[in-house]
Amino acid sequence: MVYPIGKRTIAPVFNLYLKKVNGMENIPRGRNFIIAANHESYLDHPFIICTIVLHLNKKVHFLAKKEHFSNPLKAAWHRYSGAIPLDRQAGGKKALQWAIQALKEGKIIAIHPEGTRTLTGKLQEGKTGIARLVLAAHVPVLPMGIVGAFEILPKGKYIPKFKRATMNIGKPMYFDEYYSKKPTKKLLREMTNKIMVEIAKLSRQEYNI
Repeated sequence: MVYPIGKRTIAPVFNLYLKKVNGMENIPRGRNFIIAANHESYLDHPFIICTIVLHLNKKVHFLAKKEHFSNPLKAAWHRYSGAIPLDRQAGGKKALQWAIQALKEGKIIAIHPEGTRTLTGKLQEGKTGIARLVLAAHVPVLPMGIVGAFEILPKGKYIPKFKRATMNIGKPMYFDEYYSKKPTKKLLREMTNKIMVEIAKLSRQEYNI
């Protein structure tokens, strides 16, 4: 019951910091998919949640490092937003298994392939976990680029500046030709790089492969 109320009260607050969303027509309807976005700020999660929920009226689940759940305030937000605890020291296997099952049940999963927020505003190297998830769940990837969130609330800051960000949503990426192939390190890196190149374009950056 809290979630329907929250989307009508929390979303308008975060949307004050979101100037424009481009590419809403690219969001798939009536199916499951993975959202892949750059990670500039704590604001990235609510921006994605508010955009998708208001457009599809469907909850988004995130993979979030388990350390976020040790702080009561952060834990409350992450549980509300449907976050899945990710133990990076253990390789994140349990979280990935949960995400695979969730996708097979028709849910939407959001991932920041970089794994953590940038310290400089620049795009970091993508981790191959997203490629493993695509191969296991057989779903498309919806790339997103968030521009300006770093200037509003970078890592280490807790009071946002009143500036506004832009979100660019790309066309869904399909990887059907990879499903029958052996998931080697080379293959996983190739898939991840393709996703990161699209994220770079959408966030107006370059990705050095």
